[in-house]
Order: sequence, then C-alpha cells, then structure tokens
Amino acid sequence: TYTCMSKYFEFHIISSNLQTPFPPGRFHFFKKIVNGIEIYSMKIDSKVTSRFAHNVITSRAVNRANVSKEVVFDVDLPKTAFITNFSMTIDGVTYPGTIKEKEVAKKQYEKAVSRGQTAGLVRASGRKTEKFTVSVNIAAASKVTFELTYEELLKRNFGKYEMLIKVKPKQLINHFEIQANIFEPQGISELEAQGTFITNDLSQVIKKSFSGKKGHVSFKPTIDQQRTCANCSTSLLDGDFTIKYDVKRDSPGDLQIVNGYFVHFFAPTNLPNFPKNVIFVIDISGSMSGIGIQQTREALLKILEDIREDDYFNFVLFGSDVHIWKDTLVKATAENLKEAKDFVRAIDTRGMTNLHGGLMKGIEMLTTAFETNSVSKRSASIIIMLTDGQPNEGVSDPQEIQVNVKKAIQGRYPLYNLAFGYGIDYNFLEKMALENKGVARRIYPDSDSAIQMEGFYEEVANPMLTEVELNYPENAISDLTQNNFKHYYDGSEIVVAGRITDNDLNSLTADVKAQGAENDVTFSEQADVEETAKALQEQEYIFGDYIERLWAYLTIQQLLEKRTVAQGEEKENLTAEALELSLKYKFVTPLTSMVVTKPEDNEDKAAIADKPVEGTDIFSIRVNGQLIGDKRVSSDAKIQNTYFGKLGIENKQLELKLEVTPEKITLQKGRKKTVFTWLDTVTLRQEGLTVIINRKKNLVLSMGDGASFVIVLHNVWKKHPLHQDFLGLYTLDSHKLSERTHGLLGQFFHHIDFNILEIHPGSDPKKPDATIVIKNNKLTVTRGWQKDYRKDPKHGIDIPCWFVHNNGAGLIDGVHTDYIVSNIFDTTVN
Repeated sequence: TYTCMSKYFEFHIISSNLQTPFPPGRFHFFKKIVNGIEIYSMKIDSKVTSRFAHNVITSRAVNRANVSKEVVFDVDLPKTAFITNFSMTIDGVTYPGTIKEKEVAKKQYEKAVSRGQTAGLVRASGRKTEKFTVSVNIAAASKVTFELTYEELLKRNFGKYEMLIKVKPKQLINHFEIQANIFEPQGISELEAQGTFITNDLSQVIKKSFSGKKGHVSFKPTIDQQRTCANCSTSLLDGDFTIKYDVKRDSPGDLQIVNGYFVHFFAPTNLPNFPKNVIFVIDISGSMSGIGIQQTREALLKILEDIREDDYFNFVLFGSDVHIWKDTLVKATAENLKEAKDFVRAIDTRGMTNLHGGLMKGIEMLTTAFETNSVSKRSASIIIMLTDGQPNEGVSDPQEIQVNVKKAIQGRYPLYNLAFGYGIDYNFLEKMALENKGVARRIYPDSDSAIQMEGFYEEVANPMLTEVELNYPENAISDLTQNNFKHYYDGSEIVVAGRITDNDLNSLTADVKAQGAENDVTFSEQADVEETAKALQEQEYIFGDYIERLWAYLTIQQLLEKRTVAQGEEKENLTAEALELSLKYKFVTPLTSMVVTKPEDNEDKAAIADKPVEGTDIFSIRVNGQLIGDKRVSSDAKIQNTYFGKLGIENKQLELKLEVTPEKITLQKGRKKTVFTWLDTVTLRQEGLTVIINRKKNLVLSMGDGASFVIVLHNVWKKHPLHQDFLGLYTLDSHKLSERTHGLLGQFFHHIDFNILEIHPGSDPKKPDATIVIKNNKLTVTRGWQKDYRKDPKHGIDIPCWFVHNNGAGLIDGVHTDYIVSNIFDTTVN
C-alpha cells in the first residue's frame, strides 16, 4: 500500500488488489527550497514617512541544477497593506504585474483555467498577514529577481506605531537584510525592534538609532549567524520582526501639507479618563462549549481585574433564552467585582443561538440606565458582543436583526462584535458593527483566545474623548476622509486627510471639538503651507507624493467600509469611486486584481493575485468521488487500476448539486435540474455560481469569490482492450479554502513541513527508498513516477514523487477507510 507525495503530486492508495489514483492537484508543502535552487539574496527595504510605510521586498535566486527548475517567491505581508507593484526579471527580461479591475482580470483568469493554467496568488494565511506566492520555471544556470512593493498606514495602538515584517526565507541566505528608515516631522520619541526568533546572539545584530526626525533599523545576519546550530543547514530566521516607535507630542495634533494634499494626526495626551459603561453580551449556545467558553471565562475574569472603580457594567448571556447577571448596570465596587467573578466562573453552555434577544436586552439595559440617570451623562458607553455561530432562535433573519439593532441604538453608543472561530457570518457581524459606529474583530480559536479578547478590550478600555469632530475651512479643502468619531481612546490616533482646492492658501487651520470627561474641549492646529513643504523635503527618507498616496489609501479603506453596509445605487457609487482610486493609484484592493504574466513552456501564462476579504462567505462544500476499474482484470494481476468515474459536488447554501460522469453533466440548482453532455459549450452565471463547460475538455465550477474546481474529461480510445474514459479533479485558488478544509485530499491544502532523509537503494534498483519526516513521524518512502495531467489531459506528463507505504499511515489523519461514503452525495463517512 502506498501514498504518492511530491511538490506537485497525485495522491494514491493501493491495497492488496486495488489501486486508486486520485487526480492531481497542486499542494505546496513549503519545505526548504533546495533541489538545485539557491536564494542568494533577500532584502526588505522599508521607508516610513509620517506613519505611511512603503515596503519593497527583493529576492534573488539562481538555478544551480543542470535542468530547468521551479522557483517559488513566497512572502507574507500585513492584511492592512495594499500591494502596489510586482515584477520578476529572468535573465535580464522583466515581466511586470499590471493592476486591473477584478472582473476584467477574472475573465482573463477563467480563460487561463480552461486551458489548465495555474495562478500566482495572494491568500489569507494568518491573523495579521496574507500570503503572496508566485512560482516560475527557469532554465539551468538562470537567475531570477522578484520584487514586490506594498504600502500601508501604520496604526497607533497602546501608544506606539507598529510595523510587522514576516521573516521566513526557508533556507540560509548569503545576503539577507532588513533596512527601515523612518521620517517623522514631529520628531521620534522612542524606537524599538525585536523578533520572535531573535536569540541572545542575534539580538546583537539588530542595529537601531534615532535622532530628531529620523530613525533607522537594520538587521543583517551573516550566513553563520542564521544557522540553528554551528554545523546546521537550517535557518533561525522564522517568525515576526516587529518595529515599534512613537513621536514627540508638543501639541495635541500635527498638520502636514505636501503638493496640494494634507494630513492631520490627532492624539492628545494627559486627558482625564471617562468613566465607562460596558455591557458584555456573551453567546453561551452549545457550540461555544469546550475551548470557546473556557477561554471566554478566562478573558472575562482578567477584564474584571482591569475595570476601574468608577465604571459600570453588566453581563447578558444568550443561548436559547436570555439571562442577565443583574437587573441594571452596577458600579465596579470591590464587592460587585467579587460577585461578578463568581458569576463568570459559573457560566456554562446550553441551547441554541438567540443573538437578537441577547443584543436587544443589552441595548435596552444601557438605554434604561441613561433614562433613569443611573449612570453619568458624561460617560462613555460601549456594547461588546461575543458569538461563535449564526442566529437560529427567536429573530434569526440577519437583515431584520440589523434593522432592529440600529433602530434601538440610535447612534448613542458603539457596538463591538467579536467573532469567535469560523462558523459565523462575519459579514453580518461586520455590517452591524459598522452601522453602529463600532468594529468587528475575529477571535481565532487557539490557546491564546483569551489573550486576544483581553487585547481587544484593552484597546477600548480607556476612552478620553467622545463625539470628536475635526473641522477645516470648507472653501479651501475637498475630498475629506472621515472627520467625526464616536470615541477617542488613550494610546490611539485619529487620522484625517484631504485635498486642498485653494491654490493661494498660505496656511491651513484645523479646529477640533469634543466632549471630555469633565467638560467640552476644543483644540486648534495651524500649518503654514510653504514652511511645512520645506520641512518635509528629506528626499532620502521620503517616497514621492506620500501624503497624496496616504489620502488615497485612507479614502479607499473608508469607501470599502461604507460599501459593506450600503445597498442599491449607493453601494454602486461607492464601489465605482473606490475602484477608480484603486486603479489610479495602483493598489490591489478587493475590487482589483494584479495580473502577472510569466514565461512557461515557451509561452506566456497569466497569474492572478487577489486581495482576500475578511469575512468572505464560507460555503459548505462537499466533494465525493466514485471509482471505476479497467474493462477486465487479468486473473494473475496483483493490483487493479481504478479511476474516478463519477464526481459529485454539493453546496447546500446555494442549493447546488453537480454530478459529473464521462458521459454527461447533471446540474441541479434548487428544484431545477439540467442535463448537459460533453459536446456542449456552456457559460452559466447566476446567484454566486459560475459553471463553464469547454466542449470535450473540462468543466470549471466557481462559487462566489471562493475556490474554483476544474473537472477534466480524459478520453481513451474506445476500442482500448483495458482502459475506459475517466475524470480528473483539480482545485484552483486553493488559498481560498478555509483552515477547516479536510477529507482524504482536503487535509493537504494546509501548510505541512516535511523533509526527505537517508536516500538509499531499495528492493527495486530503479526505485530508491528514503525516510520522510512529517507530522512528527518517520515513514519509509519509495521513489516512483506518476502522471500529471494538468498540461496534457490526454497523455499526461511523468513526474517524480515519493510513495508512502501502509495506506498512508502516519501521513493521513485517521485511516483510509475513514473516508469511504455510501453514495456520491453522502454527508457521512464510515
């Protein structure tokens, strides 16, 4: 019994008399890039000007082998960043990326898919980062240079700006360096740099300095300093490299003007804290059992320790029914806090998810507190809701819940929605939060879930101002970004940008009004246009019209947020405006895609890079296959070849069932069933579903913005004495599959590290054996060959791979019989 593994591999199971070739798909294991490819240089060059970061990653590799090899450029970048440029240069020829409207790029992509071409992609890969991956084949002795540029506005949290650089070169590199130059007109007050992988020895390699307006960080380890041990070939460089800094604050804010655009940073200090009123609305439905409720209890206990004595609070729990701790908000006295901790420790799960009932009760409680003067009029109120599922008790329609919540809150206090895990409608929670001047945040189910919840609470725990409004001369500026904010929190910063329309303007004034803890407050800032421009001409540290690009970045972000809650014509207008700016400033946003043309097999092929969107709808997609064998089996045959003779794909949310055989294609959408043959040419688009049938070749199925499936028809000679027609299944855009993807093949869409060791002669002189180290197991593997049908559906291409013995034991989760189903649309396994 064997399982076949390679960088791009087919997955096989062979029992004593059965061979089961699962058609090939593309699976990256992200092991060390060896096999003749040397990355000899990698540089991350960052320029930060007034919080706006311009980052360029350059990677250079050479093919040391005597045959062509694949080189992979694989980097992580912050989710808040927009890619602005990408190119690869092979033997002096540059292949640039071009940014296009997403729909235009998608049509180009679909044509590429129908020809069996693959794509380079951006994908969500972690809590704070997303992955950009491009691969290309280069000839022996050839060199390739990859260059990726992205930009982001650094956010201030807990009194510091933070820039995250993901470091994972996957091999020792002769020339590796990080260089960061920071220019802040207000002056830099502190600067620090650290890495999760930094040892005591490596800490000496980090160089940082700052003086006046300029700061500099460098990290340039030698190849020996990168090693995990003196004689090791593995690298220490694997983790987060973080740069944090803050600026001097001689005044509450700072106005900067360059080339007809301005930016206003507002972050007053030394203000008295508002007393706050907090309602915690907690989901205790059955799905929260286990780590969910355990980590929630832990987080709430820690939060209770941080609540100040002049704060008021209460708990609302919702399962099938709604439960409250106290009838009204109570003051955070020592006695009440002790009682609250006892209550939290006893929280347990039960019932369904009456989200509407719990949220409406929390809003009612807060409203009553103000109407009865139970809390101070000059206090800040917030609602924090945590849920892990979708409403299924009481009012369960998301739109109806949104309408009711917005009507009940009436803009009086922000709603913060914490989405625990992945089994939720994140779009619904985000829309509801944004409509009520709050935000949504995903809490990842992990050992540090409690810390994630605590961290969010700490961000909003210290309101300093409410009803903040920043005003500028109406006749002198236009295209203003958001200039009114419900709360200003200690350690954060408000950023407003705009365009100056008065060409004769000598100075710009900003007036800020807000409610403070003790009285109403006003602030005023003024900037001289010429003096500010001269002060900012530090060309060594500044990249182009950075304030204009900062304005565009901020405007696009806010238009996309507004678009989330808009409908009809308003949504269309917001989309058009955001798209126009994305194309003008060459940002890869959720509305645009980057098309990368790469040379491969003597022809240029298109690769598409999309920006993933947090909260993209998650479908339940099930793919099953039925096996067929050869026409006849020799009586002395030890194994029987089997193939996919039928495939079934089901999506209950779209009410879709697709059944494909070598003879016909049956598509059922709701109650309507349509039958096609492989002689048809079809393009069908409706309600988030795209089906393309390319005559006698393949079928492409896409659902929403998710992954695409390609089913290839493999025809054989009708009079062949043994073989018969069969199907091949390919999954494109696998980066869009969630972390919960599983199944016999699905489990391998996740990042898995493995190493091949101790290659030695096997029982067959042509097939050496080796040891593979994977999932903390050491398994025996045997070298072999299999067919890759992606480029040649008729004959296939032989590719080398490793066979894992014993039905894949130690490689697959469980045993192979766990994945057997009774019919093509069965939802249960043995």
